[in-house]
Amino acid sequence: MSNVAAANTAADLHIGIDLGGTKIEILALEIDGAVRARRRVPTPRHDYAATLQTITALVQAVESELGRRAWVGIGMPGTLSPASGLVKNANSVWLNDQALDRDLEALLGRPLRFANDADCFALSEARDGAAAGATSVFGVILGTGVGGGVVIGGQLLSGPNGIAGEWGHNPLPWAGDGELPGPACYCGQHGCIETWLSGPGLVRDYRLHGGEADSVAVIAAAAVAGDAIAESTLERYEGRLARALASIINVLDPQAIVLGGGLSQISRLYDTVPALWSDYVFSDRVDTQLLPPRHGDSSGVRGAAWLWPARKA
Repeated sequence: MSNVAAANTAADLHIGIDLGGTKIEILALEIDGAVRARRRVPTPRHDYAATLQTITALVQAVESELGRRAWVGIGMPGTLSPASGLVKNANSVWLNDQALDRDLEALLGRPLRFANDADCFALSEARDGAAAGATSVFGVILGTGVGGGVVIGGQLLSGPNGIAGEWGHNPLPWAGDGELPGPACYCGQHGCIETWLSGPGLVRDYRLHGGEADSVAVIAAAAVAGDAIAESTLERYEGRLARALASIINVLDPQAIVLGGGLSQISRLYDTVPALWSDYVFSDRVDTQLLPPRHGDSSGVRGAAWLWPARKA
């Protein structure tokens, strides 16, 4: 056994990296979830080599500070293609068509684990977050984009194409008047769930109906203040989210659905959406829970750390 492998086998420290479009976060966790170190730095946008060097320097600095070697997991936009081994579907476009796993493993001198950032969110909330103890969890990202991850029995579901949970690029189900063909999506289709349920999708809908705000937070606050346009925009959003999640329940029947991303902070969703989705779920009763995240915007980096299971010394 090599020295690197021996060091890793004995490690009880888990490091997660959240590789975002604007920031890179590192978090060091003990097996019991205790935080030992956390740092955030800007992402070197459109510079692949600098992105690799930034991640490498963060891991080395934290390990040096703690005096311990760690298991390292990387949460990333997009995914690694099972066909080519290269990054695909990343909105951080400078990562696409790169051998991110092999390049980072060479720089850090050890095996690493990689997963989509939405998968990491789902794993975090299923392991020790809002859905801890649930046997089946669907984790949802509602932010600049829309993504998801599936955890069954504590294990991430990946699939042969590496796209399990990518519900944002299915069409909005039970589309009504004015929803077809739907907005153009960067994936080349029209009417994808992401175009309706992302933050930009909500803002676009508000502005199409006469509103002038350009952020989700402003629209949500305006609805609370009695703005009729903002209120009707949120009602349409809730109906669309209810339909989209009902389609997930009909396929996966998860015990819990956990919302993440900026729109997960709209507290009314957790009451209004379950009241609406029963019209579309193929069951006489819906027991699936809709939950806010326990770890907030830290879920992604925590889930990356948990890509490695606990190891026995």
